[in-house]
Amino acid sequence: MLKYTIDVPLVKLDDDGPNIVFEEKTKRGKETQPSKTKESKKKVTPNDFIKSLHDTKEIITHVQAMHRIIRHFLKKVKIDKIFWKTLFGTGDAASTGTMTGAIWGLKGSIIGLISRYMRLQSMPAVEVVPSFQKAVIQTHFSCIIQFRIGNAILVGLKILRYWRGGKADFKTKAFSPISDKEQQSV
Repeated sequence: MLKYTIDVPLVKLDDDGPNIVFEEKTKRGKETQPSKTKESKKKVTPNDFIKSLHDTKEIITHVQAMHRIIRHFLKKVKIDKIFWKTLFGTGDAASTGTMTGAIWGLKGSIIGLISRYMRLQSMPAVEVVPSFQKAVIQTHFSCIIQFRIGNAILVGLKILRYWRGGKADFKTKAFSPISDKEQQSV
């Protein structure tokens, strides 16, 4: 399995203008023995933020029409043997109890969404174990997902046909290759 960790230890306002500067450490592999570590400083300007909001809007408008295609596919997906266990604690008994209830509510909502869009084959096993003595959060989720590969290929072809209709106009550097525009440097 792939493991990718990003630590952001410092976030501050830039002295030169209304920019946000943050340092990040990226690790690939296990946390105790990363295979590759990279440290970098990044600056986010208001213009970058506005461009990312524009890209988010573009993605949302292009994804809205795909909702029907995806829902049709999800109706044919079967889910079996859901096991979801969470160990949670804040160190304070009162807040641990409150947050445990909130986690139960969140899990119930997620299982409800799964059962609405997909076919559950068996009753899910869901647990939330409070740890009143120490601050900890651990979760374990496993399930079996079944679908026919032909349905997945058909959905892929429908999505390709939909995206061929018109490409999005992305403005950030990360998405600009998708919109076939040359990224201009400032």
